[in-house]
Amino acid sequence: MELSMSLEQVNEQLYQLHNNGESLGKKQVKKAYPDLMKNALYYSPSWEHALQKAGIHE
Repeated sequence: MELSMSLEQVNEQLYQLHNNGESLGKKQVKKAYPDLMKNALYYSPSWEHALQKAGIHE
C-alpha cells in the first residue's frame, strides 16, 4: 500500500477539519477525503484511534 501522508500530516489534517467544524464521521470523511481515511487507518487500528491520536475526543 502506498501512503501519501505521514502520521503527522494525518493528525494535522484531522485536527484542522475538526477546528473548522467539519463532520469527522467515518462515512463522511471516507467520501470527502478518501486519501486521509486510507492513511489514517494505516497508522491506527480504527477510526476512533486515529481521532484520539490527533487529539480529538468526540
